[in-house]
Amino acid sequence: MTAPFASGNTAVVDAPQPITKVSIIISKGSLEGIYPGLIMANGARMEGIEVNLFFTFFGMDAIHKKHQQHVKVATVGNPGLHIPTLLGGIPGVSSLVTHFMEKEMERLDIPPIPEFIQLISDSGAHLFACKASVDMFKLAPSDFVATVERVITVGEFYEMAAGGQIIFT
Repeated sequence: MTAPFASGNTAVVDAPQPITKVSIIISKGSLEGIYPGLIMANGARMEGIEVNLFFTFFGMDAIHKKHQQHVKVATVGNPGLHIPTLLGGIPGVSSLVTHFMEKEMERLDIPPIPEFIQLISDSGAHLFACKASVDMFKLAPSDFVATVERVITVGEFYEMAAGGQIIFT
């Protein structure tokens, strides 16, 4: 492939290389913070792309045994909902919006978080929890679902991610 220069000369441009590995960081603990990373991970695995999922801060709710079935939509200060912040803070609004969103995802055949995590793991993706966040929140590996391979440091995450794309959701 060639690309023209302003002077009329041409230079050889390398063709884009296919993506073979992605490492996705999930840091938010809301429904709209977790699902984009899971959807991207699932899509990558369906394309045969190697996937590492790194859960940090509140994103660890997606892999926490006690929390993963209780993740809600963040309604306060969420500009994407197009509702006033005050309305988002009324008791029950978050649960109501979450219910509607879950029904729509079910209609689109998007699985609930626990099932989606299992599906992605079963497809060959690797799931990790962030050591700094685990320590900060005083958690233990036993707090996480069985599909989490281990708790790793940021340095270990970068070693694993080497040669691939890093995606932050």
